[in-house]
Amino acid sequence: MTDAPREEILEPDLPIIDPHHHLWRGRASHEQPPVHGFNKVLEMVPDYMFDEMLADMNSGHDVRATVFVDCRAFYRADAPEGFDTLGETEFANGIGALAASGQFGPKRMCAGIVSRVDLMLGDLAGAVLEAHMHRAPDRFRGIRNVGANDEDRAVSGPMHGRAPAGLYLDPTFRKGFAHLQRLGLSFDAWVFEPQLGDVIDLARAFPETSIILDHVGTPVNIGRWAGTLDERRPHWLASIKALAECPNVTVKLGGLAMSFCNLEGFLSEPAASSEVLARAWAPWIEPVIEAFGAERCMMESNFPVDRGACTYATLWNALKRVASGASAAEKAALFHGTASRVYRVALPSA
Repeated sequence: MTDAPREEILEPDLPIIDPHHHLWRGRASHEQPPVHGFNKVLEMVPDYMFDEMLADMNSGHDVRATVFVDCRAFYRADAPEGFDTLGETEFANGIGALAASGQFGPKRMCAGIVSRVDLMLGDLAGAVLEAHMHRAPDRFRGIRNVGANDEDRAVSGPMHGRAPAGLYLDPTFRKGFAHLQRLGLSFDAWVFEPQLGDVIDLARAFPETSIILDHVGTPVNIGRWAGTLDERRPHWLASIKALAECPNVTVKLGGLAMSFCNLEGFLSEPAASSEVLARAWAPWIEPVIEAFGAERCMMESNFPVDRGACTYATLWNALKRVASGASAAEKAALFHGTASRVYRVALPSA
């Protein structure tokens, strides 16, 4: 994919906390044709570590801090059952310490950490959560258990089979989930749009636990769902409105450049401009802001996964275009305030 011409940075002085990005190494796909779109992005960005993220943070927008989100990176090779995921928290905490040293400037990468603890461990998950908190007491904020899956492998691709159907409804999962409130930790929920009912049920069952819906609920436009965006949109919107009635739920606005959504701009040649992306994304972002209010929404990069559509700088331009009609207070909430409050990440000085 050929990058579009570099754009002028919009609103360069608007402070940003990026609440959703990943870091990984050696993620090149070895899938045999036909290659799923998600794996095509992995081939584009097999390595995305401190240097690559820092370069993106310094590419023009005022991105001051970030929240790392699990991507099964650097798990421990030798660990008791359930404790292998500690490796990811230790890794991200080290990156956070590297950034906090100040030797690379004022940017605070991995100021918050959302790792993975398998809640299907049931009550054992409590001890694993406490171990994560002990490894990164200043940065560990919560966990994510990916629920995104579909019976059609052409939809779920590399996610296929990782999450059983109805994961968030499973009694054993919920036994583990109950420990989050006790420990003051949050839960990032990622599902495909047809699964949003599971998140609604979970949010209602645990009203005191902070739940963050990732990627506006991921509308799906590939595999058996290809061409059904207009048909499914009312179902998606009804789910968003139902979730908005749960005060414990906030939403990340982004992830729309993923292969699963297959919106205009994904793997286009040359890469799409921020105007094109804003036009494609606005119908899936504006209704969420209307339902939840800016104070319960946060713009996200989902990098490097969303690299399949554009550069980091272009992505933030697109999100700023979508929010162009918002007030100054609403923009502050969307681009840093909500993330700061939900993940307890202070906005660093410029």
